[in-house]
Amino acid sequence: MWKRRSDPVLHIDLRRWADLMLVAPLDANTLGKVASGICDNLLTCVIRAWDLSKPLLFCPAMNTAMWEHPLTTQQVGQLKAFGYVEIPCVSKKLVCGDQGLGAMAEVETIVGKVKEVLLQRGGIQQS
Repeated sequence: MWKRRSDPVLHIDLRRWADLMLVAPLDANTLGKVASGICDNLLTCVIRAWDLSKPLLFCPAMNTAMWEHPLTTQQVGQLKAFGYVEIPCVSKKLVCGDQGLGAMAEVETIVGKVKEVLLQRGGIQQS
């Protein structure tokens, strides 16, 4: 907790510290909050304060019915308009037992995209 000016503020310190932000998974609730500018927890506060010159990647993950709702398309579009990079969800058997689109991308896909973005920015050496 800050008590006076210049005291550390965690969500600001985190935005300064990080070179890249990855939100995986990004559920429907947090997607709605971020798209609307709501910042009521540490994650959404860091995202709201994020330095837009640094990459922010997100991996949507939710039930197929939620994924197919028209609001989801609008909200994902809003995040992309902010310059955030979507790592698309995939179709498979979901935790709830349903089969369909909405599962988070595979870890290998996510890691590959993070490496690609860092390589583009000169942040890592290719191995």
